[in-house]
Amino acid sequence: MRYTDLNHRSTWSRLSRLPLSLLLITPVACATAGSAWMEEPLIPGDGDLSGAPPEPHQSTPSPPPRGVSARTLGAPEQRQPGDPVDVSKLEGRVLGTFRNTYYDFPSEADYKGDAVALKDAQCRTIANVPKEFHDRVCVQGSGTLLSGQTVSFNRRDCECASVCPRTNQKICFDALSSQEFPWGRGATGGPISPLLTIAADTSVLPFGTSVYVPEYEGMPVDEQGTRHDGCFLVQDRGSQVKGKHIDVFTGQEAVTREWNSLVPSNQGVTVVLDSPKCQRAAVPVLPAPERRDRRGD
Repeated sequence: MRYTDLNHRSTWSRLSRLPLSLLLITPVACATAGSAWMEEPLIPGDGDLSGAPPEPHQSTPSPPPRGVSARTLGAPEQRQPGDPVDVSKLEGRVLGTFRNTYYDFPSEADYKGDAVALKDAQCRTIANVPKEFHDRVCVQGSGTLLSGQTVSFNRRDCECASVCPRTNQKICFDALSSQEFPWGRGATGGPISPLLTIAADTSVLPFGTSVYVPEYEGMPVDEQGTRHDGCFLVQDRGSQVKGKHIDVFTGQEAVTREWNSLVPSNQGVTVVLDSPKCQRAAVPVLPAPERRDRRGD
């Protein structure tokens, strides 16, 4: 679960070594509660499927000189992520501007230093981990150990646990299956998905609500050039996520940095319910975090 705002002190993570793929899943009705795991694929684009050859008098134009745009004169510029939104052109129910932040899934392998114990709710030690990793995972809510196992928030006020400096709370964790929860567990008890899951105040956006955020449409998803559709599901919440605030789960610290560079935290984004763009939600699925040695070992 997500319990505090993003701490932007990040280290480069697995992004450069892990290919990203886009799995597209079942229709999700906007602004309704429902399952986060869906099956129907989304067709990325129809295009011209006629297969008809060009007329005989047509010829293939030469490519433009290097550094010169190939945009057709008079064609509208394509909207870029983070561009100002013309609310009058949005379809659906516009809730207005929400505060935006990001959270991710830290890896023990990226941290070194003095060890502290991660405790479960019965005060048993799950693992002894670098203090910096403990201090980050208690903020982000979930993380992955050197063993490859996932740990995720269980409860606050755990007397045997070390203090989380950002919140001054003592957090106990659960040790979870990395197969079932490769990216951690949300407040609903189910797995969360990078670039699909958002944490929200569920009195404003209930669990299962599908939202469209136009500022995020076109954001980078993978190295193959896949672009985000701007659709998300409320699958998490946090003690610091209150009122008109959404917290986007990026999965990886490198993705947090990239998205934050395009649409900065606290800039404000537009939240839309019942958008036809989100009748079918696209889920970018990242490979499960790999087991590896601690950085520098």
